Amino acid sequence: MTPNTAFAPVRFSTRDLPERERLPRWREEFGRGLVSVDIEPVSSSEPFHAEAILQALPGVRTAVCTGSAARFDRTRAMAASGDDSVGLVVNLGPKAAVSQHGQDVALETGDAFPIFTDAAAVLTSSNHLGILLPRAPLVGRVADLDRAAGRAIPHDNEALRLLTHYLRLVREDFALGLPEIGQAVASHIHDLAALVLGASRDTAQDGGLTAVAAARLRAMKDDIRKAFTDPYLSVHTIAAQYGVSARYVQRIFEDSGSTFTQYVTEHRLTAAHKALRRRPPTGAPISSIAYDCGFADVSHFNRLFRQRFGCTPSDVRHAARSRND
Repeated sequence: MTPNTAFAPVRFSTRDLPERERLPRWREEFGRGLVSVDIEPVSSSEPFHAEAILQALPGVRTAVCTGSAARFDRTRAMAASGDDSVGLVVNLGPKAAVSQHGQDVALETGDAFPIFTDAAAVLTSSNHLGILLPRAPLVGRVADLDRAAGRAIPHDNEALRLLTHYLRLVREDFALGLPEIGQAVASHIHDLAALVLGASRDTAQDGGLTAVAAARLRAMKDDIRKAFTDPYLSVHTIAAQYGVSARYVQRIFEDSGSTFTQYVTEHRLTAAHKALRRRPPTGAPISSIAYDCGFADVSHFNRLFRQRFGCTPSDVRHAARSRND
């Protein structure tokens, strides 16, 4: 499937700019030009630096901003000339503060706060994730969207944690292929955002459950990619990590077209095949390679390897050595 580069994140940074140009250009080109805010550093005694990663999906825009602590001020004039989108700010730094509609809210790490773009607001932050969503898909999903204003969402909110994790994985793996996949991802994000803001009963029982399963599946796959070399990795360890049953994990993998065991085994076999073809060839015994890739039984590894690649591990190693000679 061809990667859809239209969804690729775009990075902006002051790193390569002369120090005297960093703040004025960041304020004008990024702040006023891209996100419609005025930017003012909290401290004028330290060199200013900033970086942002922007990504646009169908019906979802995100920005991860990090750098010098700064005040992001969406003035009344900026709000009046904007649309009625709904923003969700997630604090990724140690402390942040948000002001809107006469309320001042302090955010700890991982806390979130909804911001309505048609009203003036101020955010003070050194590291945050901004999520911008059209109002239309949220109106039908959230029980009372206007009441969500002024209500901070704590970092231990499960839907919030799933949403931020899901967005990070989409940012890192943006090859969404067909436009329909991008639309499905955006729909999951809308459902998760609705759960964060206070979903209607229908959303919570229908689309919300689908979005949660999709986000959990993506997060579980990410964890498996990082830990497949552990021979003790099992459906039970993943289930315990997410506080769900082993059967639930098996079901969401099966719904995606692969069993949990198949997904783990494929990563292990691919890693073993790559190790056996490495140049120059490794001198490690095949049994050691199997163990290093998470297989606890060499006979089982040999059987699965032959089924997957149509040859034995020794055949692959010999072919690699022949190419190297």
